[in-house]
Amino acid sequence: MRSLWVAIDPRPEETRVLATLGSQETVLKARLSSTVHHPRAVPSLLEALALWEGMPVRAVIVAGVRDTSSVTRLKLDFADGLGTEPMYRLQFADRRERRHRDPLDGMGAFADLRQLAMFEVAR
Repeated sequence: MRSLWVAIDPRPEETRVLATLGSQETVLKARLSSTVHHPRAVPSLLEALALWEGMPVRAVIVAGVRDTSSVTRLKLDFADGLGTEPMYRLQFADRRERRHRDPLDGMGAFADLRQLAMFEVAR
């Protein structure tokens, strides 16, 4: 079964989101505020994408070793059973800094998220 791959990269200045069909077709790129204002925002985003595209979502959140506030800014509430819904699977990955980044259609460098999604979400 096909699935939508989503990479979420919370940074101090913004949160970047990249959704692809497999490793090839980009379906969504977004730059959101750095801080989420509700604990259900991330699960709701993943559920909405699954419902919109009609397929399960495999998601990864970048949690950098140097930036311990990455996940805190997303206000994730694990008591809600985050990631147990059949619409999406959520996992975490260490930030891997890349030496070379390519701009994607004027939205900035998303190549690192595409690479991360390809290796982490596809497992």
